Amino acid sequence: MKELSDKVAFVTGGASGIGLGIVKALVGAGAKVAIADLRPDHLDAALGQFASRGLRERVHGVTLDVSDRAGVANAATETERRFGKVHVLVNNAGVGVEGPLRRATYDDWDFGLGVNLGGVINGIQTFLPRIRAHGEGGHIVNTASLAGLVWMPSFMTVYTTSKAAVIALSECIRDDLAPDRIGVSVLCPGPVKSNIHEAGRNRPEKFRGTSGFAEAEAQLARRVISPLWMDPEAVGQKVLRAIQNEEFYIITHGEWREAFMQRVQAIADAMPKEVNPELIRSLRERRTDAGPEPGAVNDR
Repeated sequence: MKELSDKVAFVTGGASGIGLGIVKALVGAGAKVAIADLRPDHLDAALGQFASRGLRERVHGVTLDVSDRAGVANAATETERRFGKVHVLVNNAGVGVEGPLRRATYDDWDFGLGVNLGGVINGIQTFLPRIRAHGEGGHIVNTASLAGLVWMPSFMTVYTTSKAAVIALSECIRDDLAPDRIGVSVLCPGPVKSNIHEAGRNRPEKFRGTSGFAEAEAQLARRVISPLWMDPEAVGQKVLRAIQNEEFYIITHGEWREAFMQRVQAIADAMPKEVNPELIRSLRERRTDAGPEPGAVNDR
């Protein structure tokens, strides 16, 4: 989507950090943006920034918990009433769920997966039919993490699992969306100046009952943001370029290249070198109305 002037975007987790950086980039390119966020205080601050720049009419605030499917549907309808057809969906809302694996409970898993992965699924399930319906094309950006691409320590198991799933989800949907001129990008940020460390404060009551991560979340909340970390507005510009140039992977940092290559090499070394061409051919020949048979994903 080279031209974003007067197009409509919906950005979750859009009132601070990376999300706000993306919103600023989209508004700067001429788009109208619905800023969806769980935190009313962050929404008020973000809307105030645009008002001070004379851009208040180009943004609309929506209070939203992305794990609430009905809430996402209502937010989509509200956005369409305010701005019209949505062209760009940015599933950015996320929580930094961290804690000792031995203390993880279902509430911790449900919180991490419900927001980081479920929020992406809810966004796609809600907005994709609407984008397809207007037939003007569009773009979907899903925020994952570099943590989904490299080996991570066990205290990040819940977070890393959710982010790795978002990467795989994004890779899988590209073929299906291409005929409708809907592009896909997956954002894999490293350290960015954001509020993701406020996971405990942002945890909905429905995920608090038996959490074993309270101590870890309190410690994370005291984390000091380093001046070495990337500015959210720089990330926003990377995302904007990816949308305009149909780029799939958006990687913010190169410092983890070696760690990524070690993982890739370990996987490659574990793959048997003996292959049966007839196996691949049989999978290519077996097609259904739903698309390729499982295992035929490399037929590209």
